[in-house]
Amino acid sequence: MTRGISDYPSIYMTIRARPFNEKVASVSGGHRPGRPPSLSHVAVVVDHGSGFTKAGFAGEGQPRIVLKSSSLVPSWDRPLRPGEADCKLAGGVARVHPIKHGVVVDWEALEGLWERLLVGGLRVCPEQWPVLVSDSPSAPPEAREKVTELLFEALAVPACHVASTALLALCSAGALSGLAVEAGAGVCHATPVYAGHSWLKATFRLDVAGSTLSRYLRELLVAACPNLQLQGLPRKTVTQLKKRCCYVSLDFEGDLCDPARHHPASFQMGNGSSVCLGSERFRCPEPIFQPRLLGQAEPGLPTLAFQALQKMPMTLRKRLADTVVLAGGSTLFPGFAERMNLELEAQCCRHGYPALQPRLVAKSGRGTAVWTGGSMVASLHSFQRGWMTRAMYQECGSRLVHEVFN
Repeated sequence: MTRGISDYPSIYMTIRARPFNEKVASVSGGHRPGRPPSLSHVAVVVDHGSGFTKAGFAGEGQPRIVLKSSSLVPSWDRPLRPGEADCKLAGGVARVHPIKHGVVVDWEALEGLWERLLVGGLRVCPEQWPVLVSDSPSAPPEAREKVTELLFEALAVPACHVASTALLALCSAGALSGLAVEAGAGVCHATPVYAGHSWLKATFRLDVAGSTLSRYLRELLVAACPNLQLQGLPRKTVTQLKKRCCYVSLDFEGDLCDPARHHPASFQMGNGSSVCLGSERFRCPEPIFQPRLLGQAEPGLPTLAFQALQKMPMTLRKRLADTVVLAGGSTLFPGFAERMNLELEAQCCRHGYPALQPRLVAKSGRGTAVWTGGSMVASLHSFQRGWMTRAMYQECGSRLVHEVFN
């Protein structure tokens, strides 16, 4: 029997704000959840992002495998089409990116990525393992159909579940209602979730994210040290610089105008040379808060988070604002949570909502929050009836995904 969307929030309802190892317990007692007769293995959980894809097993606290989402293929095997942004490299190879700004753009490359993860990384036979896959809040509806087709047709999995990254981020914090503020490698989102349902009409996205910040940092370093030939720095080195040295300023204009507040830091590179960063340390992540620094007109992430709350019914705003969950690797900059909190509170006061006092949840493991949330819910006893099975797919086709999953 096909279930309606309204039947599905209860699948998640056993999540509570308890330690991780308690959240994977059965509803009826303290026992590990049983598996449906048709599923002989625990679930594989996959969170695929623009920069990295994480995979592991339900009920575990950390992903087993973290891989770059991009891959190298022979350029003669995958000729670039006109207008494609994939990078053609020397030696007859090209780097392909299956996901850009959170949206799948190359399904063949995604299939290869999943095969590397499941077969090569986790060493599982996909035909025997149910798979939970994350889904970007701004992905088009037809992408979910394509995901299920790929899982059932190419990988032949016995069952699958497709869940919004926003919902999984909230689940990692033991919540089913709140505002998920995600900042990853390719895209940022502000998504309200109420009672397990993502409100896509109130979701906002920003295409300034981690990869953009890495390119911006390179530009800043080249402008500051034109004699050091930093334009040729490997991407990996620039990313390491960003992660180890950069931080979010709580007073950007004031810090920028006062050299005494720049707090220079040196970074030792592999070739023995060093790079000294001054204002670049806090200028690098600033475009997430001020995209205009990159010539973009859209508002920064705190403003988008406030607009997401504002688009919700007035009766729900305070409840959602009480749980603002940060998720994604680009939220890990020191000072990010404090700045987000300051600006979100300022937005509420500026627009006449002084009683709306956002409470941020910024866990230390928020870089893998989406995967962790998926691991938690896929191991719940109550969740086991939420799978879309191969039999359901064969009977109704991929369009069933829109009715089964929210």
